[in-house]
Amino acid sequence: MVSSRVSGHTVIRVRFPDNHTLEATFHPSETVQSLVDLLTKIVARPELPFYIYTTTPKKQIKDTSQDFYSAGFVPGAIVYFSYNMPKDDASDAKSGPFLQEEIVSLKGLELLTKHAEPVESAPETIPEASPPVVQEKKPAEKKPVKPKWLKL
Repeated sequence: MVSSRVSGHTVIRVRFPDNHTLEATFHPSETVQSLVDLLTKIVARPELPFYIYTTTPKKQIKDTSQDFYSAGFVPGAIVYFSYNMPKDDASDAKSGPFLQEEIVSLKGLELLTKHAEPVESAPETIPEASPPVVQEKKPAEKKPVKPKWLKL
């Protein structure tokens, strides 16, 4: 049973091995299978088996019949995408591209759709609770910041 504390949406970010991130908004009572279905529609190679997982520690998400609330993905979560390939074929599946060219080309564009389901929304820029978005992650190049109160 879903608690009454559940708000109207949950934001799921899917990180791909090529550092692209897809952000999608779902209702907390939707199942994880709806995320898997969305990924099947947008990955470059849907014929290859894949899985999603969370980290620290790495835990593969096997029960896709759970709703997002029960899975602990409310108000949001970061999950990771990987192809489920034997070690012989793994190098081919790790090299990408992971998203369809049409999806990557929509990066940064806001599109309005007439679909009622958040899972069917088109990519747009990333405010806190947005429909699917693809963004390229840039390597972190931050210098350590020294607090003002620290005297050396």
